[in-house]
Amino acid sequence: MTRPGHERPRDEPLGSARRVRRHARDVALSATLVVLVIYLVSVAVADLVVLRHLQDGVNERLSARLDIALHAVASHGPPLPAPSATDELAGSARPTGGDLDDAPIFLYWVPSGTRHARLLDGRGPPLPAEYRAARGPEGATIAGRPFTVTGAASSGGRLVAATSVEQIVDVRATLLVIEGTLLPVILLTFFFAANAIGRRAASPIERSRQQQLDFTADASHELRTPLSVIEAEVGLALAQDREAPAYREALERISAESGRLRGIVDDLIWLARLDAIPRPPRSAPVDIGTVVEECASRFAPVAALRGVELAVDAGPGPAVVAAPAEWLDRLVSVLVDNACRYTSDSGRVVVATATPGGRPTLTVSDSGPGIDPDAGDEIFQRFRRASAVPGGAGLGLAIADTIVRATGGRWRIGSPDSGGTEIEVSWTAATG
Repeated sequence: MTRPGHERPRDEPLGSARRVRRHARDVALSATLVVLVIYLVSVAVADLVVLRHLQDGVNERLSARLDIALHAVASHGPPLPAPSATDELAGSARPTGGDLDDAPIFLYWVPSGTRHARLLDGRGPPLPAEYRAARGPEGATIAGRPFTVTGAASSGGRLVAATSVEQIVDVRATLLVIEGTLLPVILLTFFFAANAIGRRAASPIERSRQQQLDFTADASHELRTPLSVIEAEVGLALAQDREAPAYREALERISAESGRLRGIVDDLIWLARLDAIPRPPRSAPVDIGTVVEECASRFAPVAALRGVELAVDAGPGPAVVAAPAEWLDRLVSVLVDNACRYTSDSGRVVVATATPGGRPTLTVSDSGPGIDPDAGDEIFQRFRRASAVPGGAGLGLAIADTIVRATGGRWRIGSPDSGGTEIEVSWTAATG
């Protein structure tokens, strides 16, 4: 079984998945609401600018035409009405193509002392009475259509200029249709995109939170067991007077549980430190063979106590790894300790180093019961034991896995034909 240098996440519990979906949906809805507000404000401002620009163009054309007419009246006197001054609104009042400059300007003359407006040239609609005194540009409805009118006093009466702005109304309607069509498309697209991104972003956070909860629960359970044993032993020792040997036996059991408790706490501190480090400390070339020799010397009494043969097989030449020496020492210690613990009495543990293909490699093999091949990455999860053999809290391989991943190593775990377990870690050769 080969394990790459990364950790495969555990399947998320159903509750976690639901929380991720709910949080992502809520965030997406909130973000979509913000987008909706921004969109409405943006299109409102854009529409206002566009329509105001068009209306300003109409007003300028009217003012220019009115100024020309005022100059003509001042030079030549009051104008005469056109013969068709009373015609109804003709087709020319609303342009059939082109831009707003194509809309004709109708010029009306309102003589002083009368209430009648006379169209000066061309065909056009009659000017309603309420607009005959128009002064500045203002909106009007003439013959049921939208117009803009403006007027000014002249010698002998008033001049009023009017032009259709129906094209502006059409432009506004077109903008509203386009914006109304785009709005649901934009909102739905943004919502589903934000929801997908939110779920992807929230999943590792929720998974980390769930793992933290599981870790806390498992740690509490593992710590509770030795504390309960210590509390029970103390309670029994204090319940009645005993002989000195009985107290000694109780203290020895308490000492053993205290040692187990201390080991768990030390492992938890190691994991906490590794998790808190944003990047590994400065690495230096380390000969893994030297680390193996030192660890083998430390664990020799432990192996001898159980009748286990602990052997070292160093390959030719150094196996140099670029990693913190303390981390490599901890890695080798974990693997050798597990091998010695789970190997049967009078068994054999071999720790070997080599450089196949130029890759520094550490191999620890034992004659123990082996590891279930279906266990997969679970053996590297915290508080997950690789064997049913009692002892240990299930933190050793989690620490080892963290070190291997942090140093760019790769796992290979299997069972040789002779039985037992063979664990191999390899790294890229150190340079420089």
